[in-house]
Amino acid sequence: MYKVNDAVIYASYGVCIVKSVEKRDFTGKDVEYYILQPVSDQKSTFYVPTDREDKLKKVLSRQEVIELISDMPQEECQWISDDYQRKDTFRKIIETGDRHQLISMIKAIYLHRQQIASTTRKLHSADERFLSDAEDMLYDEFAYVLEIPREKVPEYIREHVIL
Repeated sequence: MYKVNDAVIYASYGVCIVKSVEKRDFTGKDVEYYILQPVSDQKSTFYVPTDREDKLKKVLSRQEVIELISDMPQEECQWISDDYQRKDTFRKIIETGDRHQLISMIKAIYLHRQQIASTTRKLHSADERFLSDAEDMLYDEFAYVLEIPREKVPEYIREHVIL
């Protein structure tokens, strides 16, 4: 069970702070909820039933983020040629929020983008959205943990990745 002031990852919304744990009646019966406030949007509030804790993840430690970044070059990635299979796979990665899979997906999209750069083809809009969502999820957490502005995360990664 998470406690007040714990930092958690909530689905694809990013880092949230547990503001309180309280019972609310939204559906005709009292249910206990985590009241979450996204770090990147102080005006929003999410209500997550405490029995749906599987929707939340503990924020990584600073050391875990640094290790994840340093391991990025070794992350396996493979482009999925079939559009429907790729969309389904990428959607599942976004839903689970597995950081290693997010990195692999980002790498695969970057590499594919480089491969088609010399042609007239462009990335599918769905791939662009998946890339944006995956980067937002990772960069939001990395910025929070490393205590740097969100826009500085790509630069931080470039500076700390040993190729």
